[in-house]
Amino acid sequence: MLGQAATKGATLIQPKTISAELKSKVALEAIRGPKTTNQLATLHSVHPTQVGQWKKQLLDEAITVFLKKRQEDKAEQEVLVDNLYQQIGRLKVELDFLKKNWITHLKRSEV
Repeated sequence: MLGQAATKGATLIQPKTISAELKSKVALEAIRGPKTTNQLATLHSVHPTQVGQWKKQLLDEAITVFLKKRQEDKAEQEVLVDNLYQQIGRLKVELDFLKKNWITHLKRSEV
């Protein structure tokens, strides 16, 4: 009974949601190094372990920024090449049609 009474009046503490902006800002500050991890944690009201985790995550995933750009460029280039091949195909069909009709026109003119 005592345990039930204690839980009825207690409020649940919701974990603090931290924005990606703040995480990246703190991680960048940690990488630059003018302040210690503890100073940054105190300044931004987070646990020092979080600061270290965000810093590590930023360093580990920094390469993906450039890889994504390269992959996006490659995908754009593939779309462009596909469109150009389609255009070449259409122009080839059109040219063949015009050649055929021109030859037919010339034969009729000779008669």
